[in-house]
Amino acid sequence: MDIAERIYRLKSGLPDKVRILAVSKFQSESVIMEAYRAGQRIFGENRIQELLSKFEHLPKDIEWHFIGHLQTNKVKYIVPFIHTIQSIDSLKLAEIVNSEASKCNRKIPVLLQIHIAQEEQKFGFSYEEIEDLLKNGALCSLANLDISGLMAMATLTENQSQIRSEFKRLNHFFQQLKTGYFAGNHSFNELSIGMSDDYPIAVEESSTMIRVGSKLFGSRI
Repeated sequence: MDIAERIYRLKSGLPDKVRILAVSKFQSESVIMEAYRAGQRIFGENRIQELLSKFEHLPKDIEWHFIGHLQTNKVKYIVPFIHTIQSIDSLKLAEIVNSEASKCNRKIPVLLQIHIAQEEQKFGFSYEEIEDLLKNGALCSLANLDISGLMAMATLTENQSQIRSEFKRLNHFFQQLKTGYFAGNHSFNELSIGMSDDYPIAVEESSTMIRVGSKLFGSRI
């Protein structure tokens, strides 16, 4: 099955509200162009150098999202062109993105990454940290950030009940923020959850964007 067919099959099985982010890390430019010609426009990368190279060589209407852990000293390289940074996982990072965006006269959409998984090595805010930062105004005072929603990764497990529980709790928190701290803010509407192995559960738990790689490009050998 080619990439165009995979994209068609995936899209046809999703609700209209759910968008697909193609995780294109380690994929060649020619492979990305196959997906592009099939209508895919949102791509996600997690390595700065790889992203910079692809941005330079590929069509400029691609909507690039940064989805990996972002080192603060690398922010300046992607701020001029990045569409969305999905992995804001600390106040320090948020402040630096805000500062660099101000220099470029940009307001950059960002997602707050929440740590919902059991694995300690994954990045992200705790629920309590987000509450505190919103209560004291530390995040909302960053004028060059457009806080557009939340992103998270579930525990890597075959226990679907655990995955569902993690996504369900996150969605409940998302809805609380939306009707509380972001009431009237129409840009706070993105819940980026679900990857190639668990996206069906994420969609059932109100995901608005799934991040899929192998589901589109095939498994890497």
